[in-house]
Amino acid sequence: MLNSTSKITDNSSSIADFASKFINHTNKHIFLTGKAGTGKTTFLKHIIHHTHKNVIVAAPTGIAAINAGGVTLHSLFQLPFGSFIPSNGTSNFNENQQLNTPATLMRNSKLNKNKRRMLQELELLIIDEVSMLRADLLDAIDTMLRSVKRNRFTPFGGVQLLLIGDLLQLPPVVKDNEWYILKSYYKSIYFFDALALKDNPPLQIELNKIYRQADERFINLLNNLRNNTVTPDDIELLENHYSPSFQPKKDDGFIRLTTHNRQADQLNKEELDKLTSKPYSFTAKVSGDFSEYNYPVDEHLILKKGAQVMFIKNDPSGQRKFFNGKIGTITNIDSDGIEVTSEGDDYPIEVEKYEWENVKYKLDEATNQIEENV
Repeated sequence: MLNSTSKITDNSSSIADFASKFINHTNKHIFLTGKAGTGKTTFLKHIIHHTHKNVIVAAPTGIAAINAGGVTLHSLFQLPFGSFIPSNGTSNFNENQQLNTPATLMRNSKLNKNKRRMLQELELLIIDEVSMLRADLLDAIDTMLRSVKRNRFTPFGGVQLLLIGDLLQLPPVVKDNEWYILKSYYKSIYFFDALALKDNPPLQIELNKIYRQADERFINLLNNLRNNTVTPDDIELLENHYSPSFQPKKDDGFIRLTTHNRQADQLNKEELDKLTSKPYSFTAKVSGDFSEYNYPVDEHLILKKGAQVMFIKNDPSGQRKFFNGKIGTITNIDSDGIEVTSEGDDYPIEVEKYEWENVKYKLDEATNQIEENV
């Protein structure tokens, strides 16, 4: 795990202010973590708009990159797929496996002149959803940056890293045959065991204040479940809600968990069909280079008055009228707009159209500033 001696925690916005100043006035790496609803995404957006450094936002997967307003790590560095071995000598591998080494990475690099120039000016690399980042991928990025920045003896070529995510959420994906080879080089597949961080571990900052839930007892229960420190009181509280014969009433709005998306889609369709109100169809407007595999939501949505819905983004206005995961019921709908009412709210939420951007980066040659190109 990360060096526990360099861990800072707090439950107020002061820690976010400290992290912001630390990033802008040092070149040290930071790992910003925290449970869902503690403000990690808000902090990311704040840094993007308030740092003087040339910054790029990236993530391990396409959807994570779209949600973060950035690009995938593979596209940014034009990395090949497959495992990365941090040594030019390999053994115990199958010829059918795709393996990359520092030598092959440099020899087969597809970075064009413009992208190389842009990366040469990079000062701060923000990686969101870092729990999914594999150690070997981070070492591959280290190799590329040392080469591009012409700074082979400094980790990441001197680029500062801001790593954002929750290690108790989605883990890195590694196949058994990949780990059979990688375990000779890494203690684990998690990013913090990358060799590039061995002598220069990031400062760990943890955001603790949860903005999405006010019930302290419930928050404590969730934290104990999350950390595998469940108490007898927690178990008693859970068992008080256990009812084997329970059947939800029609309008109770309980959430059903499924193992596959298609099961959830079928259940949602069945519930929507039960509503006698008029259906309204909404179709996304897609322009430019935007792969359907990276769509964060369905391209076509059919909604009705009375349907239960869930928000999948935080309120971009900053007023916190809604957040990722908030549930409500459509109380008014027409072709021009939707109103959603949630339990405990005084007023319905007017849902506006939201734009997801497939961001790319380019270098302004006149100013040497890295700019977003949507």
